[in-house]
Amino acid sequence: MRAGIELGGTKVVVAIAAADGSVQEQYRFATTTPDETLEAAGAWLNERGVVTQLGVAAFGPIEVNPRSVDYGKVLNSPKSAWIGCNVVEVLRAHLPQAHVVLDTDVNAAVLAEAKSGAARGYENVSYITVGTGIGAGFLVDGRLSHGALHSEFGHLKTPRHPEDSYAGACPFHGDCLEGMASGTAIALRWGCAAQELDPGHRAWDWEAWYLAHGILAMLAITSPSVVVLGGGVSQVEGLHAAVERRLRELAAGYFPVLDGSEQFVVPPCFAQDAGIRGAFLLAESC
Repeated sequence: MRAGIELGGTKVVVAIAAADGSVQEQYRFATTTPDETLEAAGAWLNERGVVTQLGVAAFGPIEVNPRSVDYGKVLNSPKSAWIGCNVVEVLRAHLPQAHVVLDTDVNAAVLAEAKSGAARGYENVSYITVGTGIGAGFLVDGRLSHGALHSEFGHLKTPRHPEDSYAGACPFHGDCLEGMASGTAIALRWGCAAQELDPGHRAWDWEAWYLAHGILAMLAITSPSVVVLGGGVSQVEGLHAAVERRLRELAAGYFPVLDGSEQFVVPPCFAQDAGIRGAFLLAESC
């Protein structure tokens, strides 16, 4: 049985893959402590059969290099209870017959969207998720990009919006991209969840400002052909178009990929299922 786990900062998705890579059956529940969360995921899967291939798409920072002795270990995360937890080892204990492959949730999502979703046909793709935090996954020449650890796109320093005096929500860097534009930052700055803000609220002009500056840096470094912007915060009406308008202003005609009328910043095809579908693809590589 091929299965996937999307381990997010606030929720977990555990699912079984259908033959076509879609979700056959799934279970969603809140992320709590490492022991409770991973035991619940393993128990649900064990009730459904013997898992032989398991892909895990996890929040970071986490060690994703399979050659490292710390493979699977959560590193210096804002979720302090998870620091030091080795997700791969714990899941292997609960699912002893499963071959486990781990990557970040955003790398899993970019894999899914590039294979059969909003970025199908492209080999250079970036996927951004804006939720509790901000992260990005990169497909470069058809391969997932890792580096010494993995991308920490959310911790870029971006210019402040001229009207914004908020100190920032990141416990490490204050006013980095995540500290200014994540769902957590929106809620703390405006006093309500992003989904409760009217689409005409000035918060969204500021959100587009920060995300466009982040994507501009992304364009200069990884040169994607398309950027998929997902996550719960991205679902507000008109945000993708607002980010693209601001990005084109900032780019000032320099990047050829922005020439013409084709949309560059696009919504995900798989909405909230991109991460779990990417986890299935990780499992397929076992």
